[in-house]
Amino acid sequence: MQFALLYHETPEEQARRDTPDAPAYWGAWTAYMGAMGAAGVLHSGQGLLPPSTATTLRTTDGRWQVEDGPFADTKELLGGFVILEVPDLDAALQWAARAPCASAGSVEIRPVMPAPPAA
Repeated sequence: MQFALLYHETPEEQARRDTPDAPAYWGAWTAYMGAMGAAGVLHSGQGLLPPSTATTLRTTDGRWQVEDGPFADTKELLGGFVILEVPDLDAALQWAARAPCASAGSVEIRPVMPAPPAA
């Protein structure tokens, strides 16, 4: 079964990416991702650039409304995601609990929607 783990960090934690503490920040993520890879559960994933680089699109009656930056006003920032292939939610929770952001931010776990049958 596939699960998406969505990694939410506090702005302070995400800011560590570009500080003298960056090696510790990236080292924790590298070790975590390496452990998932070594266990054979990592299907895919990617880190994301900061929310300041985002663009939000909404459509109303076919017209686009485009805004710079994220729309949601939140205390946590989406920093990245992975797709895991694990037997069940309990296994996904075990991996989520090991994420470096789990103690300062949060990890959202969602089942991945199965692909529709081929036509």
